[in-house]
Amino acid sequence: MRDVVVEERFRGPPQSGNGGYVGGLFSKTIDPSGRGDVEVTLRSPIPLDKHMQVNRLDDGTAAIMDGEILIAQVKPVQWEMEVPAPPEWEEIKAAAPKSLALKSNINDLLPGRTGFHPICFCCGVEHDSGLQVCVAPIGNQVAAVWETKESWGLSDGLLPIEFLWTAMDCPGQFAYMEQGIRTGMLGRITAAVFERPSAGETLLVSAWTIVVEGKKHFAGSAIFDRSGKLYSKAKTIWIGRQ
Repeated sequence: MRDVVVEERFRGPPQSGNGGYVGGLFSKTIDPSGRGDVEVTLRSPIPLDKHMQVNRLDDGTAAIMDGEILIAQVKPVQWEMEVPAPPEWEEIKAAAPKSLALKSNINDLLPGRTGFHPICFCCGVEHDSGLQVCVAPIGNQVAAVWETKESWGLSDGLLPIEFLWTAMDCPGQFAYMEQGIRTGMLGRITAAVFERPSAGETLLVSAWTIVVEGKKHFAGSAIFDRSGKLYSKAKTIWIGRQ
């Protein structure tokens, strides 16, 4: 890639790309397979429908630029994160109506709307072609049964890497919201994809809080199949108030 574009439908906030989606997209600037362990640090709002430049550096990292504005830094990493066993499938389905993504008037800036980010590509139920990952609280985790669509598949019939990164984005923020903590935007996402599931497969997405260090709120998230097979994992850092 010499340049990269985030289409408008892959938004998170109304005027910026979804952090998980752009993380997955940007990860391929240093690992075209999209399956490596990659850390993406977001430095500025991600412009939509605009060509951004990819500057690869000799150390294997990359900088994503909008002219002279640094949008993101991308680098390969070695990292470990314990992934807890997800809740039981039936527990998740029973808890689904409690998802904050389905509640009205929870964002003071968006009165009368549904969910905290109504038009987000990941969790927005008002997004016409979004992924609809609507996690609900179960014990010390949040989780969702994610119904993927065959039409999302690439030529090999598997889900795009970007969609897996997307699905592991917002759940981390909702894990904090369920604890009464409203964080700011995503600052960093580090992810590894072990295997891409088939488009149309029903999956399980879980997330949990890890630790708060000053304004940094660390969360983990993961994607499984119904048998508990782990497809991918991510660690996110959400910027918030101390």
